[in-house]
Amino acid sequence: MSKLYLVPTPIGNLEDITLRALKILKEVDFILAEDTRTSGILLKHYTISKPLVSYHLHNEHRIFERIAERIAAGETAALVSDAGTPAISDPGFLLVRECLKNEVAVECLPGASALLPALVNSGLPADRFLFEGFLPHKKGRRSKLEYLSQLPYTVILYESPHRLLKTLGQLAEHFGKERPASVSRELTKIYEETVRGTLEELIVHFNSNPVKGEFVIVAGGKN
Repeated sequence: MSKLYLVPTPIGNLEDITLRALKILKEVDFILAEDTRTSGILLKHYTISKPLVSYHLHNEHRIFERIAERIAAGETAALVSDAGTPAISDPGFLLVRECLKNEVAVECLPGASALLPALVNSGLPADRFLFEGFLPHKKGRRSKLEYLSQLPYTVILYESPHRLLKTLGQLAEHFGKERPASVSRELTKIYEETVRGTLEELIVHFNSNPVKGEFVIVAGGKN
């Protein structure tokens, strides 16, 4: 039966993939990959050989309908991102919506995601939280920060290394320098690190210790 599988992939450590995910990747007719080179490393590690189709932010608007039609015609496909769960700050939503519109079965497997380990590891309340992903770079950034600063629950953001200090500074401006927070980087990898403290303390730390990697910022809610 035709079906689209959303398959989470490891965010760093290649061992963080489920047995079921490997089974699905071996069985589908083709795999949609955000970066075929990155996904190729994972597939080669587990000796999986399937046709790869490039599916990323810059081409999804052009091809998602065609891919959905292909699946509706009887094929099975797996969508993977470079790391983590597809459609979470990655391409996937348009294809899922189109498949459902065409009455194609869609199934998302459980698996790796950076936001939950960072949240649990932060030591901040995890009973209620908001995942915001990446903040707008320009338009709407200030109003978004003002809105987030008033929320009574934990806020989770993704950030790149070259914007980390800028974002921490803006969070301190809007949330207050004493707001508790944490920054996690390189989750599941050799140099995994989580730094906890006030926003002011985090700014001081990363000013003195410039680092590389992908970052997850977790900020406590307003009391």
